[in-house]
Amino acid sequence: MLRSGLLEASLPVVGAPMAGGPSTVALAGAVGGAGGFPFLAGGYKAAGALADEIGLVRRFGGAFGVNLFVSGSGGVDEAAFRAYAAELQLEAERYGLRLDPRPVVDDDDHWPEKLALLLSDPVPVVSLTFGLPRARDIAALRRAGSRVLATVTTASEARAAQEAGVDGLVVQGTAAGGHSATYDPARPLTPIATRDLVLDVRAAVDLPVVAGGGVDGPEAVRELLHAGAEAVAVGTLLLRTEESGASQTHKDALADPAFTQTVITHAFTGRPARGLRNGFIDRHDASAPFGYPAIHHLTRALRQAAAKAGDADLLHLWAGTGYRSARDGSAAQVIRHLTEGL
Repeated sequence: MLRSGLLEASLPVVGAPMAGGPSTVALAGAVGGAGGFPFLAGGYKAAGALADEIGLVRRFGGAFGVNLFVSGSGGVDEAAFRAYAAELQLEAERYGLRLDPRPVVDDDDHWPEKLALLLSDPVPVVSLTFGLPRARDIAALRRAGSRVLATVTTASEARAAQEAGVDGLVVQGTAAGGHSATYDPARPLTPIATRDLVLDVRAAVDLPVVAGGGVDGPEAVRELLHAGAEAVAVGTLLLRTEESGASQTHKDALADPAFTQTVITHAFTGRPARGLRNGFIDRHDASAPFGYPAIHHLTRALRQAAAKAGDADLLHLWAGTGYRSARDGSAAQVIRHLTEGL
């Protein structure tokens, strides 16, 4: 059992929530069945769809968590947005698409409805990404019976989360794949080893920690546990598993020797995220404005078309620095491998 009891699982490994398709009910069931702690990804889903997934995961038995995106201001420089839309239209023409030059800035990712769902039908754990909601929302989730975790990327964010009343933290190092949870998307992300970030956060606050970012095998798990994390979150190493909902294009790219590095880019969504370096990043990272979710909505249809066509050059191939260790097979095998020797 995990040391502080924050998460109820027999092994100190967490199946990280990966929004947009990779996290599935089957993946949660496999992680939980192997002794890890699974999360459902609530981001990009309506409340009804999330409720359906929660009902299905409950059939497996055992504890689990739900991750929510915390909506921010959603602002974007409109002139820069229009210029970027015009630039990307040349890419979109490959698939006969017409990009909308009007930015979407009022997307709250169905926060009120999903909060109401989790208050009326509580789950064991709720984790928060992209910032902090109102303290009264955190308090309400806790009163409903959920333990609340905030995802943080700095010690200062950890202090803010502690002041907001959370039960624990997910500490995300810069080596993590997918979106950075930074509270300030325009802030330059100074590289820091996840172990060092865990030590910084534990020196700043007195809260239990789940650590993630750059996990590529059992030694990385042991290192983060030794640094003081009570559990280690893994995402990239689950992407190629049979239970993952990642596109086949994404899965194949992770094993393709043509992709030689990961980089942090905001070109796909307007928020920094780590993925395999490809042509889209090379062509557009320098000109892309910040502005999530406006840029996410601008590029979404293009990315969907690229995934369907198997075009890895235009697709967001989220991956952490440990992506070379991602293997196919079952998620249960990944969990067992990561906990060897514990």
